[in-house]
Amino acid sequence: MAKTPTERKREQRSRDKLSAQEKEALLLSRKIVTALYHNDDAALKRVMVRSGINEEQDLISRFIRGADRMSDQQLAELIRLP
Repeated sequence: MAKTPTERKREQRSRDKLSAQEKEALLLSRKIVTALYHNDDAALKRVMVRSGINEEQDLISRFIRGADRMSDQQLAELIRLP
């Protein structure tokens, strides 16, 4: 059943009262920590410059979403090692 405008506004007000940490806790599924080799880090920085994306997390999220939309064959070709 669809929410009424009053219900949506009430939920928005309660969300607005949350601290930044509480909001992040609601949104995050998990954290991934990874070590990058020098060449991988350099490649990441080059892609960030080329794309105009300044945050690593933003770029990585876009890669994940883009890969998720690919067909199995497209994904296999993208991640295939030479």
